Amino acid sequence: MESRIPKLLLNAKLITEDQYKGLMSQQKHSGNSIITDLAKMGVLSEAHVAKFLASYFNLKVADLDGLEIPEDVVKILSPEFVQKYSVVPLKRTGRILTVAMVDPSIDFIIEDIKFISGFDVDAVVITENAFLRTIERCYKLSGTLDKILQDMDEGSVELIKDVEDDGDLSAIKDAIEEAPIVKLVDGLIADAVKQEASDIHIEPYEKTLRIRIRIDGVLQQVMSPPNHLKGAIISRLKIMSNLDIAEKRVPQDGHIKMKLGDKTVDLRVSTLPTVFGEKVVLRILDKSNLTLDLAKFGFEEKALNDFQKAITLPYGMVLVTGPTGSGKTTTLYSALALVNTESVNTMTAEDPVEYHFDGMNQVPVRDDIGLSFATALKAFLRQDPDIIMIGEIRDLETGSIAIRAALTGHLVLSTLHTNSAAATVSRLIDMGIEPFLVSSSVNLIMAQRLMRKICGNCKAQTDVHPEMLREVGIDEKEGMTHKYYKGKGCSECSGTGYRGRTGIYEVMPISPTLRRMILEGASTTDMEEQSAREGMLTLHQTAISKCQMGLTTLEEVLRVTGEG
Repeated sequence: MESRIPKLLLNAKLITEDQYKGLMSQQKHSGNSIITDLAKMGVLSEAHVAKFLASYFNLKVADLDGLEIPEDVVKILSPEFVQKYSVVPLKRTGRILTVAMVDPSIDFIIEDIKFISGFDVDAVVITENAFLRTIERCYKLSGTLDKILQDMDEGSVELIKDVEDDGDLSAIKDAIEEAPIVKLVDGLIADAVKQEASDIHIEPYEKTLRIRIRIDGVLQQVMSPPNHLKGAIISRLKIMSNLDIAEKRVPQDGHIKMKLGDKTVDLRVSTLPTVFGEKVVLRILDKSNLTLDLAKFGFEEKALNDFQKAITLPYGMVLVTGPTGSGKTTTLYSALALVNTESVNTMTAEDPVEYHFDGMNQVPVRDDIGLSFATALKAFLRQDPDIIMIGEIRDLETGSIAIRAALTGHLVLSTLHTNSAAATVSRLIDMGIEPFLVSSSVNLIMAQRLMRKICGNCKAQTDVHPEMLREVGIDEKEGMTHKYYKGKGCSECSGTGYRGRTGIYEVMPISPTLRRMILEGASTTDMEEQSAREGMLTLHQTAISKCQMGLTTLEEVLRVTGEG
């Protein structure tokens, strides 16, 4: 998508050759639109550019303030298309759709709109600010963060710095409710949700404020607002999540529920006092992105069959292990979605409840009032359960009750933090659970991780050095028979070369042989070797298989599973 605005302005002698070169240089690193950079450089105002474009393309300049756009017209173009190309539909008259455009110099946009909508297109020109105001009103989308920051840099929130210094809480609250701060925070959240981020990190340092979002498991910096906005941004988030803005010495936890366009998003908010202020992390829980179809998770065929068989047994324990953020809870939700029917009583204890599902009795654990996993589990056993899901086995008491439930006719699902499936057995025994109880109650243990997938838009074959193969643990001769790929980096993947994630799984059914080995106190290594003889693929083997299928890269294999 390339704008012809700079060339057109140069040819019309509205900008000089030096200004043109300066603009092109600015564009390489600013991340702004051309129109924003022209205004920031003091070369041409938005209104001036809009007037020129309208004259050049023989179009009219439209004034959208106060214009009501019919809902059926708004829905003709998706929010993603509208934001990507800075175009908004205004009205439909018969077979003609009137659209407002910020940049009519991009030739293919009108043809794309014709194809998408099925209508003939009549275009008008609008300023970038008018476009941003319109999409906020009609699509509930915020404008670009850079644009919002530019507006704020013009002194619109200096008030916040002043009131924060004098400690007047009522004045701070009034300042925080000012449009620029509200717009910035809402825009940050909307942008993170649009990019399918899982978390937002707001981190204060001595002279800077860093904001990062986690996409596909990796943190990426998105902006660094002026440091004097630190207090206002954090206080705004605390107000939104019903936290105490005056209390900055202790951690606080809260919750935000937002409607963005046609979707509702829940955000879990955590604050933590640091040397230079409070750090805030927002966990984004977007149910529209939640996939509960186990077949789409990336399982190998045998692993999927083994897991599905274990969760359909009437009793026993199924354990899912892995680090934080490896998708354990999603796996358990997917398992419950498969087995939870009207004929069973399903109960879950979670800390916290991340997603709400009809037909499941979900209990939020609250240690501050004595409602621990163990307490909830004891109560569950008096509630006639068939299936029990415990968010995490953290201690001997919870583990002992869970195993007792599994041995008395209940299907129990839970998670632990261990590095492999076989290591989970040792972890349970180290907690103080007797080996004979582990051997007789556990039906299957599964370790999992999430790996980034190569972006399908910029995927290209790449050469691999033999040393890289050896580092990953692939036989050089065998490894060179496969093709390997990387993402070059494009707008679809924000230049990372990756887009989306797939799971890798180490599924260990507890066979009669393994039950005997647990009773005999076999080592983790011995159990892994026996499981391999029974057909189990390790996390590392599964990761290499996905790499050689062209789904991910050797670098990602190393990042997620380490050396071979």
